[in-house]
Amino acid sequence: MPPRGLQAVARVDWRRLFGYVKPYRLRLGVAILCLFASSLMGLVFPLVAGLLVDAISGQSTAGRSTVFGAVSEFYTKVLQRNPPQFRGGVLNWVAIMMLSVFVIQALFNFTQAYLLTYVGERVVADLRTSIYVHLQKLSLRFFSHNRVGELTSRVTNDVTVLQTTTTSSVASLLQNIVQFIGGLALMLFLSLKLTLLTLSLVPIMLIAGILFGRRIRKVSTEVQDRLATATAVLEETVSGVRVVQSFAREHYEIKRFRESIEAAFQSSMRRTRLRSTFLPFISLLGFASLVLVLWYGGQQVIAKRLSSGDLVSFLFYAGTLAASLGTFTGLYSQLQEALGATHRVFSILDTDPDIRDKPNALPLPPIAGRVQMEHVDFNYEPDGSDGNSVSGERVIGAEKHPEVLHDIVLDVAPGEIVAVVGPSGAGKTTLVNLIPRFYDPTSGNILIDGHELRDVKLQSLREQIGIVPQETLLFSGTIRENLRYGKLDATDDELVAAARAANAHEFIERLQNGYDAVVGERGVNLSGGQRQRIAIARALLKDPRILILDEATSSLDAESEGLVQDALERLMQNRTTFIIAHRLSTVKIASRIVVLEHGRIVEQGTHAELMAQEGLFARLYTMQFSVDDAAEAVAVGAPTGG
Repeated sequence: MPPRGLQAVARVDWRRLFGYVKPYRLRLGVAILCLFASSLMGLVFPLVAGLLVDAISGQSTAGRSTVFGAVSEFYTKVLQRNPPQFRGGVLNWVAIMMLSVFVIQALFNFTQAYLLTYVGERVVADLRTSIYVHLQKLSLRFFSHNRVGELTSRVTNDVTVLQTTTTSSVASLLQNIVQFIGGLALMLFLSLKLTLLTLSLVPIMLIAGILFGRRIRKVSTEVQDRLATATAVLEETVSGVRVVQSFAREHYEIKRFRESIEAAFQSSMRRTRLRSTFLPFISLLGFASLVLVLWYGGQQVIAKRLSSGDLVSFLFYAGTLAASLGTFTGLYSQLQEALGATHRVFSILDTDPDIRDKPNALPLPPIAGRVQMEHVDFNYEPDGSDGNSVSGERVIGAEKHPEVLHDIVLDVAPGEIVAVVGPSGAGKTTLVNLIPRFYDPTSGNILIDGHELRDVKLQSLREQIGIVPQETLLFSGTIRENLRYGKLDATDDELVAAARAANAHEFIERLQNGYDAVVGERGVNLSGGQRQRIAIARALLKDPRILILDEATSSLDAESEGLVQDALERLMQNRTTFIIAHRLSTVKIASRIVVLEHGRIVEQGTHAELMAQEGLFARLYTMQFSVDDAAEAVAVGAPTGG
């Protein structure tokens, strides 16, 4: 028996899954009616076939007290009193009637199959959309604990498993319920003893179905997990193909992917072995029951306690019953497999975003751009997991994660340019990530124009903040589409003006299709400097009041850096700007430099003031320029003094 908690989760998951069907209940209702009609019409054929056999053979069933026996007796007498030509005419009419029934049944089958498939596809589309919408609401913390490949697998592979469940599996289940109940009822009418004999093997089939179903569910969950891991490896290596090739690690990554695929294959083969054992076993039991029925029924026919037509009809119904039981057990294993996928899918939907609007949050009005941090502390979750991990994995060694920021007090005036510098790991990026509420401080308050960030709506806050990161992400569309991401309703003139201000218009015009040139996935068709200038133009279109530049020029060559720096200076005009930079020569334009060390502000002031203090900033600046001078000397072949 599975744990009670697991059973409760299963009930909740199925209830929620079929809750997605509710908007399409009318189509579902029509499909079910057609399915019932088709199934009932299918139950008529064995009865008519039996009556026809009795009528042709001239056997009498007067000793039988059922209504079917009376009908058979009537047709037998009619056919016996008329010449063979009359019998042939009757057979023709019966054939035409049966063919008509099959045509009508085919129409019902088409209608129910189309409508059920429509409902199933809509449910899956709605579910995928719900997952995607929910993912957009989750914070960076969630994505830092879950690989993109795994999440992609949940939305694709797992939901595909549910697609089968909500379409063909549901239709097959309903159809076989009707056939099982109807067939059993007609079997009881035809022969109680034969029915009891047939049902003697049913408990064995049901027990086998339950036992195999539980095992198949466990192995199927393992298969989906292995596929998720393989998908994550695929996504990582394809996204980082330049790094892979630059380190000549193709064979290493091929080996890693092959191992993950092999693990998925082995799990899939374990599931296949279970299914391959289960289905023949069920089929064996079904055929064994038919052999028993045929043997015992033949004895009844010889003893004239049962007509040949009744035995034929009973065999048809017994076959229908056996097929239904086999389908039930197969469906049970499919439903167990789908239950694991359902649970994984809903585990994403049940993940609560840790960054969200308060119930009484108000829109942030247009701001001037004053930013205040009042005794702000921040650290990541002590256990390395915020409980949002889809895989449930914990970050090794994260229990001792130190405090990232401590007692940050900062007051930035509207339009002020503040550079945040410090050694690697000092907390620079974390500090600026608190401003657009990618994370919330552990303690303390952050205010913009006097509004506490947690009291305003997220969208209204982020609409007034622009970010130009070091690694620019462009979407795999055209330059025009990427620029409009900053302002969806921007005119072509506004696009060109923003591109000119970002020193991007000239190189865009030189491209084959100009603004309609495709940038490729992640902007692979453009250089680093070109991507960065597109990002600056995009930010200009957004026209934010607060600007965050996260090492926006650190990875560029000298020529590109000059063009980007010139564009950034235009972008920073009349905006409150935070600059994160490792290259300290780029922060001279800042009106104030904030120096972080171990998550604390240790120095503040202008470039000249900090150099005069001869503190941490002066040491970092002197050290960096000594390294740069040495590198330049080596590049030109000059003596380095060493």
